Amino acid sequence: MSDQHNFSAQSTIDDLDRLASQLQSESEKNQLQIVSQLINGGDRGLTVLMEFLQSRQSNPLDLAVGKAYQILYRINTPKTQEFLQTYFPEGLVPLKSDRDIDYRLLQHLLAQQDFQAADSLTRQKLCELAGEAAIKRKWTYFTEVEQFPAPDLYTLNSLWWVYSEGKFGFSVQRRIWLSVGKDFSKLWPRIGWKKDNNWTQYPNEFIWDLNAPPGHLPLLNQLRGVRATASLFSHPVWLQWNK
Repeated sequence: MSDQHNFSAQSTIDDLDRLASQLQSESEKNQLQIVSQLINGGDRGLTVLMEFLQSRQSNPLDLAVGKAYQILYRINTPKTQEFLQTYFPEGLVPLKSDRDIDYRLLQHLLAQQDFQAADSLTRQKLCELAGEAAIKRKWTYFTEVEQFPAPDLYTLNSLWWVYSEGKFGFSVQRRIWLSVGKDFSKLWPRIGWKKDNNWTQYPNEFIWDLNAPPGHLPLLNQLRGVRATASLFSHPVWLQWNK
C-alpha cells in the first residue's frame, strides 16, 4: 500500500513537472488549458503558477498569465497573497492614466470575474474621462470620446481583455465591427446585444460570465445612436493594439 502511495505521489509530481515545462512552450490556447489543470495540483500546482507568473512579469498582456494571476488572486491564501504583494503590488495590468483616474477597483472586479459590477464601473470611468458634464449626465458625446487619452483606453481595454481570456473588450468588439464592414446592424446580434430585432434587456438578459459570445462586454449605450461607439472604434489607440 505504501509503495502504491509513493508511486502515485511520484506520478503526480512528474505530471506537474511535465505541465510546468509545457506551460513555457505551448501555444496560448494550450497554455490556458494547462493553467486550468494546475488548479488541481495542490501546493505544487500553485508553485508552478507562481513560477510561471514570475517568469512572465515583463509581459502582463498575455492571456495565460492573466488566467494564472486570476487563479492565485481568487484563491487568496497567505502564500498567494504574499507572492502577489511582492511581485504584483499594483496588480497584473499596468494602470496608466493621463488624467489620474484610479482603475484599481476595476482591476479587482475583473480579476474576481465580477463582470456585471466591472461593466457598470467601466461606464463610470468613461464618463470620468469625458469630464464633469458627462459624469452628471452619465453618458458621453462622440466628440468627448474622440478626445479620450490613448493610455486610459489602452488600460481599460487591457483589463477587460486579459481577465476574460481574450473574449471581452473594446478591441474585440472593434475587430468584429470591422469584420462585418462597420455595419452596426450586423454587429449587435454577433455580440449578443440584439436578437430577432429586439434589444437585449439590461441586466437580466445579458450574460455576465465567459459563456457570453465574444465582444459581449463591456456594454456601451446605444440609445442615443452609434456615433460615440463609432468614435471609440475609430480612436487612434487601436494603432497601438496588436493583440
